[in-house]
Amino acid sequence: MTIPWRDVFPAMTTQFRRDESLDLDAGSRHIETMIASGASGLVMLGSLGENATLTAAEKRAVIAAALETAAGRVPVIATVVETSTSAAIGYAREMERLGVDGLMLLPAMIYRADPRETLLHYRAVARATQLPIICYNNPLAYHVDITPAMFVELAEVSTLVEIKESSGDVRRITDLKNALGDRYVLFAGVDDLALESAVLGADGWIAGIGLAFPRENQRLWELAVAGAIDAALPLYRWFTPLAHLDTHVKFVQYIKLAIQSAGLGAEWVRAPRRVLIGEERRRILGIIEAGLAQRPKLPPLPTRRRRGR
Repeated sequence: MTIPWRDVFPAMTTQFRRDESLDLDAGSRHIETMIASGASGLVMLGSLGENATLTAAEKRAVIAAALETAAGRVPVIATVVETSTSAAIGYAREMERLGVDGLMLLPAMIYRADPRETLLHYRAVARATQLPIICYNNPLAYHVDITPAMFVELAEVSTLVEIKESSGDVRRITDLKNALGDRYVLFAGVDDLALESAVLGADGWIAGIGLAFPRENQRLWELAVAGAIDAALPLYRWFTPLAHLDTHVKFVQYIKLAIQSAGLGAEWVRAPRRVLIGEERRRILGIIEAGLAQRPKLPPLPTRRRRGR
């Protein structure tokens, strides 16, 4: 499948039952909801998908179920989260054999690679597969920063096609554009910087809290890339307290609780994560319930043609 590198690619959760076993049926139902909302692709088994807590067999089962559910309607992207370059190569090849449409590649986990080591890691995995690859840059979470200068060095690798920019510094969008023009597709990776990223030229959004509010998430992006900022701003201001839930160490629990509150899935997570309790649960539920109670009417889309790359 040719991947339409634009618009909203939700970062799907992995749905569990209370006993922490996989609930593939629940995951498939949620995929259907996201496709119906207008998602352009699905990112599976990323940070929000609790990748590191799954066995190899479970990962294969989640990806196989996503491919079966999507049935060619939207591309399925598998995330590569491994602790060594050799393991990442093996996993990338296995995902290609399963039939995914692309990969999202993270730096090798645990070890804090320096720039030379990071570049070697990305080049080695890219050489091992023909699939297009999203380069995930999240130095706040993974302590490895892939800078614009490093992306200049990687520009010769044709299968590295997109950057999920999650540094938390929206200036990176402009820095990347200035350094590389349109060499890479740029996707916003932080929910509460999505509108700012769109204004500065991001092509898409790998979204988190939109899993609980898919129609609003989709419309916000459509308004932003159409340049309808006056219409987008009230929606974004309503959305922002929810989007802040994407930037906390417990973002998986927060977003899964929002998904459950919206009736789109369950909050169950896999240990060492635990569902929220006590004051923290009351506080986060307050934010979610306020968002649900104050859900705005969706602004209409402008009639003019949307922005292209």
